[in-house]
This record gives sequence, structure tokens and C-alpha cells, in this order.
Amino acid sequence: MPRLYLASTSPARLATLRSAGIEPIVVPSFVDEDAAVAASGPLTPVEMVQLLARRKASAIVSGEVDGLILGGDSAFELDGVVYGKPHLPGIARERWMLQRGRTGHLHSGHWLIDHRGGTNNGEVGAVSTASVTFAADITDDEIDAYIATGEPLEVAGAFTIDSLGAPFITAVDGDPHAVVGLSLSTLRSLMLQFGVEWPSLWSL
Repeated sequence: MPRLYLASTSPARLATLRSAGIEPIVVPSFVDEDAAVAASGPLTPVEMVQLLARRKASAIVSGEVDGLILGGDSAFELDGVVYGKPHLPGIARERWMLQRGRTGHLHSGHWLIDHRGGTNNGEVGAVSTASVTFAADITDDEIDAYIATGEPLEVAGAFTIDSLGAPFITAVDGDPHAVVGLSLSTLRSLMLQFGVEWPSLWSL
């Protein structure tokens, strides 16, 4: 059974893999995302998440890693503007006021390195995008209460679909797991390119 190394500390990505029967080995990548994007010049949202997913996967490559390495990154796009993690309550509130009752796009980049045997046997990547529509009747008090939980401060777009933010989302067009930050169907397709079938990673 090949091992899957997750180059991410995202609780949502880890929970998504576990719910699908895979127990990955978590190895934080500690990539300076702002510096990586700045050094690459102008990027589209799709190019940006793919770049960062690749950087994160590559950052944990070592001779001690024997298996498949997965890097991931997500960004929320509204009106052509990319919104990452707000970090601050005031910024999160501004974004919720802007996206209330509207539809944006969540882009999730995936990069998979076949490092079985402790050597690089190939790399593949893909981006999965889903449209997210927010309820138009969200009250200011609901927004303030949600921000006060701290949950939206460290996630792309200042919202989640798999936790406290879910009731404020009315529709998702596309792979719902892409909104979480890891499209299981995309990852499965990437694994097949290395001849790895999804059930072979189950830890059931």
C-alpha cells in the first residue's frame, strides 16, 4: 500500500481524506506564499493556486519520503479579485458584506509527486473550481457572530462549507470538496496517472 504524504496543516483537507478512507502522513511545508507569488509576477487565480500547491508539495521532498506527496492551495475569486485568508476580523467582515447574496468561485490547486522509493518518479497537477452562492438574507448580526468564532479568519474567502459557515451558503456548482480545499475526484484522477488506484490507499 503506497503512503500519501499531505504537505498541509489544513484540518479540512485532513478530515476530507480521512472521511474518504485515507490516513495521510501530515508534513507541514512552511512555504512563504506571499513571497512565492510575488516572485512569479502576474498570475491568474488558477495559476496562483497551482503554483502554491506545487511549491508546498516540493518543499517536503526528501530521501526519507517514500510515497505520494500532495500539495494543495485554495483561493476565492469574486468579480475577478482574489481573496485569500483575511486574518483580521475587520477584513473578514468587509468580505462578507461584499459577498452576501452573490456568487464567487473557489479555486483549489492540487500537485502530486510520485516519490515512491525515495526518488522523484514524476509530477502532475490540476485545479478544481466550484461556484459558491451565499444567502442574500444573512443579517449583520449573523456575520458578526460568525466572525467572532474565529473560523473565517484563516480560510480562503473567509468561509467554510464543512463547518460553521455552511448555513450561509445556498448553492454550490461543481465539486463540493473543491470548496473544502481538496477535490477527491481530482486527486483520484491524478493518482491514476501514476498507476495508483484509490482503494489501494484505504486504511480501513
